[in-house]
Amino acid sequence: MKIEAKTDIGMQRQMNQDAYCISQDNEKYVLCVLADGMGGYTGGEIASNLAATSVEKYIKEHFENNKDYTKEELQELVKQAITYANLEVYSRAQQEEELEQMGTTLEICLIYNNRAFIGHIGDSRIYRIRQDIMRKITVDHSYVQKLVKEGKITKEEADHHPKKNMLMKALGCEPIIEPDVTVKGFNEGDIILVCSDGLTNMISEEEIYNIIRNDFETAADNLIKRANEMGGKDNITVILIKN
Repeated sequence: MKIEAKTDIGMQRQMNQDAYCISQDNEKYVLCVLADGMGGYTGGEIASNLAATSVEKYIKEHFENNKDYTKEELQELVKQAITYANLEVYSRAQQEEELEQMGTTLEICLIYNNRAFIGHIGDSRIYRIRQDIMRKITVDHSYVQKLVKEGKITKEEADHHPKKNMLMKALGCEPIIEPDVTVKGFNEGDIILVCSDGLTNMISEEEIYNIIRNDFETAADNLIKRANEMGGKDNITVILIKN
């Protein structure tokens, strides 16, 4: 397993409100978490860091090394980790008035036995590259994605819609959350990309794919460099996992 990861403040923000963590301490699994915070000057940074560390802590404490997990059990573990992180962020927001609007996107990728267990809330994204095809395996929880699903606008129109950044769902905004939890095969040669929208709003999926395919080891650096060349309007975080 090879992992390359990098985060960058971008060209136009005063603070990096993206957070990520990678846990390879346990020989049974690999865990990658990404959160893109929102909510005021410090709120987004606090929300994203708290979400990422809460997920890492929960899975580390509840994963049983001597157990052979079923697919359903690991999906439930990911869901419970999100529930825990949501309550941590929500509770913190209730305690301090200046943080009451804070929240965050959340992406979890837990690799176990050649499978990727995915947890998702918001509009950060996870892609899988397999046999020269890159597919998005998360669905944005955004207003424009809702319009696309309803057939009111096209995917191309969504890319430039004025309400592109309006989220329909985020972590920490409500006491109860319903995340998307899925499982995908992760075969030898497959690559998984976990990224914040600071990347996908700046670069097309075709260009992202070409940069990753050109050189995996330098792809994280090159993706961020290219996003900044295109304007770098937001924080940019990239995690790449190759089996």
